[in-house]
Order: sequence, then structure tokens, then C-alpha cells
Amino acid sequence: MAIAPPPPARIEPESPASPSSPAESRERALGLPSATALVVGSIIGTGVFTMPGVLAGAGTSSILVLAVISVGAVLLGVLFGQLTRRIPTSDGGLYAYSRHEFGDFAGYLTAWCYWITAWAGNAAIVSSWVLYVESLFGITNPSALTNLGIALCGLWIPAAVNLAGARQMAWLQNVTVVLKFLPLLLVGVVGWFFVRTGDFGPFNASGGSLYSAIGIAAGVALFSFIGVECASIAAGRVKDPRRNVGRASVLGTAASALLYIAVSAAVMGLVSHHALVGNGAPFVDAFQTMFGHATWVGKLVAATAVVSGIGALNGWTLVTAEMPWAAAKDGLFVPQFAKTYRDGTPWFGILVSTAMASALIAIAYSGNSGLKVFTYLVDLSVVTVAIPYFFSACAQLSYLVSRRRTVDGWRLARDLSIASVSILFSLWVAFTSGYQAVYQAMLLLLLGIPIYAFLKARRERLGQVAEPVELSAATQPPEGQQP
Repeated sequence: MAIAPPPPARIEPESPASPSSPAESRERALGLPSATALVVGSIIGTGVFTMPGVLAGAGTSSILVLAVISVGAVLLGVLFGQLTRRIPTSDGGLYAYSRHEFGDFAGYLTAWCYWITAWAGNAAIVSSWVLYVESLFGITNPSALTNLGIALCGLWIPAAVNLAGARQMAWLQNVTVVLKFLPLLLVGVVGWFFVRTGDFGPFNASGGSLYSAIGIAAGVALFSFIGVECASIAAGRVKDPRRNVGRASVLGTAASALLYIAVSAAVMGLVSHHALVGNGAPFVDAFQTMFGHATWVGKLVAATAVVSGIGALNGWTLVTAEMPWAAAKDGLFVPQFAKTYRDGTPWFGILVSTAMASALIAIAYSGNSGLKVFTYLVDLSVVTVAIPYFFSACAQLSYLVSRRRTVDGWRLARDLSIASVSILFSLWVAFTSGYQAVYQAMLLLLLGIPIYAFLKARRERLGQVAEPVELSAATQPPEGQQP
């Protein structure tokens, strides 16, 4: 195997995360159980409590779509584990993978797109969370201002917990995962004893082709698995990340997938198809089928969804700040995002990302309400996350087809298959999100490029990267003469 020449030395910027600063020894408060809880808590938010109402619009074929997407998500978890073990500095996860393999610009685009995904995803989660808060407290016909006020509480309470430190965040994450799993397991296991076959809708309920039904189901199902990468994003917080990131990603995603399939299918058999389609709180009807129409049933479901949503938002608030922090300490994001507390908590990123989610939810509520807001934000988040997934899968593929790889035989075939499927999966994620979501995501991506231009110029002035060589005036041809 040929040995490549060593790369040229680089002058790294001084930042709050430099070796001499406290942030270098960031508190690694997430062991394997907490890292797995982070993945589960980030994947399973309030979306699972809203998802059956959206899937019902596609018909029972949506369960098969959900199963296929589950396999793709687990393979992504395996891929992120492989990349974390191989890449020397894996802080920031997907950003680190892209930058290592393709350079600064690819790393920046990955960080930029994923940052948009994170705060837009928080806005989507909280839009679903609002429906269950209103159900819990009996709020009927709420105004847009009421919805917004509840949503802002859902965004800023987890932000306050994260600002308190990593240990507090990990504690809340573990507690909420346990609290949300118990009632979901109750529906996914006990609920099957109450299923009525007549309640299942047709295989294709979209009113169009089977392809249309797949498109309806794929959007919300793909969004529901965003979070498989959370352990890799927070690698700087995970104990023994080269071992635990991959394990947490696969275990958390597989557990979430099994629960998703069992619960969604059970709800379709517990609630009539007509009542389920477009239902923003289908679990209330499902529990009433199991336990009657007592008031406590609806309150229990709503309380569970509220706790679940807080847990998801708690994990995602950490993630919204971790990737910009990793990029900023490398000079590839706005420098202020590298600001941290003594324990390494990226407080600036938490505040700005939460503010962006707050602004987006305010804009969304100004024109829509309920499931329309949720569906719109889901589509936007799905497209922007597809780009970092695609870069990560291509980074692994680039390594596998190069002379640097150390895997051979059946292991090479296995890893090539995982990388190839992940690439196709990422393309499908974007393809099924619809033209409007792709158009808006593309505009947001392009807005990030002028910011990169200023960041690159700043790094050149500081001597952190080499300046491009320009044609000097002495060597330019005379005016009017062709070079």
C-alpha cells in the first residue's frame, strides 16, 4: 500500500477550545446508556404520537414503508460508528467526517445544513408537542398567540436545562426516555389484544397511485428517524466515543424502530381509519378503545406525549449547539459559536439555535395551525438533513475505494454495501420530500455560501489557511493582447 506524503502544516485558530483552555477537557458525561438514551430520546419525540394520523392517510402500506426506512436508519447508525472509529477528531460527527475526507468547504456545508435541520426540527417537534399540551390542559380552539406561547415554553425550558450543564441534561434525558417508553410499550404490546381488524384502512388510502401513498408515508417516517446521528454529533461528550458512538447509534435506532412499527400498526387497529386520518392526537382515541372513555385516559396520553416531547427537545437542544461548536473552533463557523462555559457547554450556540427555532415557529403559526405546521416543518428538516447524511456516506465510500483502506474480502463488500445503501437512502430522503421543501432547503443552503466567503477571508488574514495564488500585475499580458 502506497504511503501518501504528509499534509502541509496548518496553523489552527486560537479558540475557547484550544488545548490550554478548560473546554479542551469537556465533561464526558454520556456513557453508553446515556448515549443510547440520547439517540432514543432524540428519535422518539412527540412525532410518534402524531405519526399514525399521517400514516393513515397513506394506508396500511405505510407500515411497510416504515419498516424499510427503519433498516436504512440502522445502517446509517452502523456507518456513523465506522466513521467515528476511523476519523482522528470526530467532534461534530457528520461535520468532522465530511471535513476529514473532502476538506473545509464540504465540512462547512455539512455543518450549515445540519444546523438548519436541528433548529428547524426543534420547531417541528414543538409544533406537535403543542397539540398534546392543549389536550392535557383542556385548551380548545386556541389562538395562534396561545399556540406560540406554549411552543416557546417547550423550546426554552430544554434550553435552560442544557445551559445548566451536561450532567443535568443527561439526567433529564434518561428520566424522560423511561417515562415515554412505558406507555408506548403498553400500546405496542397490550394494545394488540384490543385491535379490531375492521379498523385497518385500505392498503393504499392516498386516493392516487401506490407511489403517492409511499410519498405520504415516507416524509413523516424519515423525519421520525432523524436523530440516529445524535451520538456521533455529541462525540465530544461521550465516554470512549470510538466504541460507544456506533453501539449507541445502532441500539438506540433499532429499539426506536421496533417501537415505531409495533405502536403505529397497533394504533391503526385500535382507531377506525376514518377517525384516524388527520387526527392530531390519535393516541387518545387508542387508549380510549383499550380502557374506555374515562377522563384520565386522555390526560395520561397527553402527559406522556408532553414528557416525551420535552425529552426530545432536551436532546436536540444539545445537538443544535454541538456541531456549530465543533465547526467554529476550526474557524468554519461564526466564531461566537465556539464560546463555552467552564465545563464546555456551548452556551452561545444553544441560545442562538433556540432563538432561530422560536422565530421559525412564529412564522409557521402566522399562516397555519395544527398538523399543517408540523408537516411543513417536517419536510424542511428532512431535506436539510439528507445533505449531511449524503456527505457522510460519500466520505466512507471515498475511503473504501482508496488505497488508504485497511479492510479486505467480505468486510470490504459489507462496508461498501452499507455505504452504497446509505447514499441511496440519503437521495431518497430528499426525493420524497417534495419540490417545495427541496426548493426552500436549497435557498437556505445557498445563503450559507456568502457566510463561508467571509469566514475563509478571515482565516486567510489570520494565516490559518494559505491564500490562493493570483496572477500578478507583472506577469499579466498587455491590454488588448490575448494571454
